[in-house]
Amino acid sequence: MAMKIRLARGGSKKRPFYRVVAADSRMPRDGRYIEKLGTYNPLLPKDSEERVKLNMERIQYWLGEGAQPSDRVSRFLEAAGVLDKKERNNPQKGEPGQKAKDRAEEKAEKAKTAAEAPAEEEAPVEEAAVEEAPAEEAPAEEAAAEDAPAEEAAEEEKAE
Repeated sequence: MAMKIRLARGGSKKRPFYRVVAADSRMPRDGRYIEKLGTYNPLLPKDSEERVKLNMERIQYWLGEGAQPSDRVSRFLEAAGVLDKKERNNPQKGEPGQKAKDRAEEKAEKAKTAAEAPAEEEAPVEEAAVEEAPAEEAPAEEAAAEDAPAEEAAEEEKAE
């Protein structure tokens, strides 16, 4: 009989509460168990003493009988100092999910097109400015033409 020390879920919907139990590994998660070894209430703050309660004597007994703790229970036992800490490796821990990657790609593409578009848009803006400039200069030239005889005379005097 393969024994496990694992969590059996209780509590109502959206309000989880777990019993730490010694059970046959073939039994359902919340099904028949041999002995209740403690409780775990994830809704309590992490520093609360009521969050994880374990009967260490019985846990030591079951570990001696060859029971294997589940990952979560082994973490509790490591925190309590009963088990040595295992080296865990999660290479994808800091990696964003697929949707986040897709959003980042779309944002990069938009930024790239936005960076290219102003360069293309600036050229027509400059051309428009060049086209508008002669139109603005034309009235100035007309006004200058009216003042021209006086200005030309003044310029000729300076040139001489």
